[in-house]
Amino acid sequence: MKTAKKIKQKGFSLMELMIALTIIGIIAVVGLKFMGNQVDEARHMQAFDVLSQVRSGLAEYNMKTGSYPEIGSWEAMVGAGSPLVTRHMIRVDIPVNDPWGNPYEGKSTKTSFELKCAGRPDKGETIGPITITQDRVTGAPGSALQKDGSAPAASGSASAQESISQ
Repeated sequence: MKTAKKIKQKGFSLMELMIALTIIGIIAVVGLKFMGNQVDEARHMQAFDVLSQVRSGLAEYNMKTGSYPEIGSWEAMVGAGSPLVTRHMIRVDIPVNDPWGNPYEGKSTKTSFELKCAGRPDKGETIGPITITQDRVTGAPGSALQKDGSAPAASGSASAQESISQ
């Protein structure tokens, strides 16, 4: 009489492989969504940093001369012939476009200035516009309103506002 030998399984069944691939797929989708949000937030902070550098140059110019330079566009403000660049108040390589490829906006008169970035066009207020004037900052990273309309406990715009008034 012959005895049946048990054959040992040496691999995974098709069902086990399908379950493992499904789990990996779900993790990948969640991870990519999270990473996309982080990239947008990093771009928003980068845009704010660029506007802040120009704001600092304008403030320095105002301290030294008693007024802001009269400049009608962002390109003229950061271009090689700008008084901010020629007096070494801002870097020469300040970009003319924001991290999403849209142009920055900026103008200054003897008494005021306004610097703008539109933010990510399809994200609205989440990664929305940034506006910096001589006495106000709106849309700074971390300053978005909470869903109930109240300001968050640690607002980035408050610290940015303090730095302007100093």
